[in-house]
Amino acid sequence: MGTVLTNKDLQELLKNFSVDQDHYVFRRIDQGFINDTFLVLKKGQPRYILQRINHEVFMDVAGVMGNMTKALNYLNDEDYSLVVLIPAKTTNSYYELNHEEFWRLMEYIPNSFAHDFANNSKEAYEAGRILGKFHLLMGNAPVDQFVDTIPKFHNLSFRWQQFQEALKNAVSVRRNKADTAISFAEKIMPRLMELSTHEMPLRPCHNDTKLNNILFSKTTNKALCFIDLDTLMKGHFYYDFGDLVRTIANTAKEDEKEHHKISFHRPLFESFLDGLASNGHFLTQDELKSLLLGTVLMPFIHGLRALTDYLNNDKYYTVSYADQNLDRSLSLFDFSKKALNELSYIEEIVAKKLKHTQY
Repeated sequence: MGTVLTNKDLQELLKNFSVDQDHYVFRRIDQGFINDTFLVLKKGQPRYILQRINHEVFMDVAGVMGNMTKALNYLNDEDYSLVVLIPAKTTNSYYELNHEEFWRLMEYIPNSFAHDFANNSKEAYEAGRILGKFHLLMGNAPVDQFVDTIPKFHNLSFRWQQFQEALKNAVSVRRNKADTAISFAEKIMPRLMELSTHEMPLRPCHNDTKLNNILFSKTTNKALCFIDLDTLMKGHFYYDFGDLVRTIANTAKEDEKEHHKISFHRPLFESFLDGLASNGHFLTQDELKSLLLGTVLMPFIHGLRALTDYLNNDKYYTVSYADQNLDRSLSLFDFSKKALNELSYIEEIVAKKLKHTQY
């Protein structure tokens, strides 16, 4: 996305924001697949996070930043670290370069870091606790304040149509390589559509709650807040629930080729539920029932999107090798299959652990 920028280029970019003009050093952060993210250091100390927003994915940049700005008015609590946007000198919440690139700058949250996987029960608990805290705070925000910056983002029928179109137009080499993933998707889709028939209340959701979008404290390992708020818009709670479960209950990497390493880790899942339950009453009865769906649907949708992108010759996700999107889809589908095998257990333990979260 966009041009490759040198340290000098980034230094010039920073002059467009309301910060001290000084010598800064920039270090790329590679945990995300969509935006270009840089840690900004001054005298060796982290000071800011600079991001180039991928406007090919987030075409309504003004909407994205409007949603983010509104949300930050609510995401401010003694148990939730505030993400602080540094205004551009144009007074906007972001800087537009030649109508082609869109940049934002945020204060670095001191002594923070992100996990790619849950290493223990405390980290899983903290992920559940901060998810509940996020939704308690955002529950005070009128849902109609937020625009849909990516319409139908987690809509299964829409993602299936995109997959079908990609399948029809894919080159034969990629279609043949993806035969196993295609067969699994076609086999499991009717079951997921059957589970997806319930109407759920809309609420402001993060919509991309993978574990490495949570900042943790380096000193206490306590969850601090969610980052990467680009997808913050209307949604259903089971979106955020299921997306976080897929990176907590599964400790294998997203493009894991050795599928025997992929598992539904019950102890981590239960610790995650305990953390969620610590927030008390904030879910409806229908939302509680939908969590069963979320654990299977969200990894499947991500797998389907990766497969669709593979068939479309890797236009959406950043890849570091030729078949990475295919490996992602197969790994995510494998976790969906293993979550499906755990449905009875998930239903039982969710009812037990979260019975006091319903209002």
